[in-house]
Amino acid sequence: MRSVDEHLTEILGGVAVLPPLDMALLEAQGTVLAEPVSAPVPLPPFDNSAMDGYAVVAADIAAATEADPVALPVIGDIVAGDSGVSAIRPGMTARIMTGAPLPAGADAVIPVEWTDGGNATVRVSRAAPEGNYIRRAGEDVVAGQVVVDAGTRLGAPQIGMIAAVGRSRVTVRPRPRVVVVATGDELREPGSPLGHGQIWESNAYMLTAAVAEAGGVGYRQATVEDEPGKVLEMLEDQLVRADAIVTTGGVSMGTKDVVKEVLTGTGTVGFHKVRMRPGKPQGFGLLEGTPVFTLPGNPVSAYVSFQVFVRPALRAMQGLSSEPLPTVSAVLAEDVKSPAGLRHFLRGKLSFDRGSYTVTAAEVQGSHQLGSLASANALIELPEDVESLPAGSHVDVMRLPS
Repeated sequence: MRSVDEHLTEILGGVAVLPPLDMALLEAQGTVLAEPVSAPVPLPPFDNSAMDGYAVVAADIAAATEADPVALPVIGDIVAGDSGVSAIRPGMTARIMTGAPLPAGADAVIPVEWTDGGNATVRVSRAAPEGNYIRRAGEDVVAGQVVVDAGTRLGAPQIGMIAAVGRSRVTVRPRPRVVVVATGDELREPGSPLGHGQIWESNAYMLTAAVAEAGGVGYRQATVEDEPGKVLEMLEDQLVRADAIVTTGGVSMGTKDVVKEVLTGTGTVGFHKVRMRPGKPQGFGLLEGTPVFTLPGNPVSAYVSFQVFVRPALRAMQGLSSEPLPTVSAVLAEDVKSPAGLRHFLRGKLSFDRGSYTVTAAEVQGSHQLGSLASANALIELPEDVESLPAGSHVDVMRLPS
């Protein structure tokens, strides 16, 4: 058997970073930026008002109070988007709207709440310092500043920032297109009736969702029966649309482990036993240059294998670090046991209280028991040399996507 780290190293050495694409800004959501984006102009590009109110000279209202307001003539209105050049002299004011350019000569903005709201003449009841409620040019971003670094996954704030500096298109690493397929004569589509010995297919649904959580685009392929010719034909057909293929089932030692049968010796795909639980039977390789991950058929084994092996590979394909799920140190709430020589991933419940994490292992840990996975929010990672740990021990815990 090989170790988890050895298998992961082979996988990461076999996947390549996807070539960059030029994409429209909204289409690029969820992709990874392949270029730094800089601001061609300062943001904001001009001094503007942070409030609806009046642009004034601060010295004119220095003595203003509720009991003795200062009256100023209003010479006009300035609205957001106003392209005209405006100015005021001492002793005058202009009504101004949020985001509107500050008129020359003004050095403060008085919110309308500090006034009587007058149109021709306004009475100001509070003094204000210079710069009051003014957004200065460049106070957010200076010209030439990198506003989003290469290697950043583009979410809503980053999309907004790139639009704010005038870009409508960006060069990105695309989200990997991943085809997911489950094999097995016993599998039936959810919503269809079951016959004796049959189960509803769940793995491909689960793994397709996991692809999306990992930043990819998942395509669930219809279930394939355990017939070698059909399985190989399906895999070859999917190569035209897939940056990677994930199969689940048919990779162990059974007489109808058809995925292992048809892919052994095909391309560079190889099959191994990995020192881990759950998920011992694993396969990986390139089929006509496309990475193929062959995961076990037991649902928990498939899911854990995805998080340990496939997720880091999908990140690497996007030019990101191949880091595992976010990991924290937690205190065991109860004793745990682990098989000697295997890295054990236990489903658990992670909680945070008074500045520290505590984790409790699920009562059942069978690789077929999807119920305990659905209610878990973490995987407790026990090293190969650990056979038991008492309550109170510190353990590494991988936080599952929520």
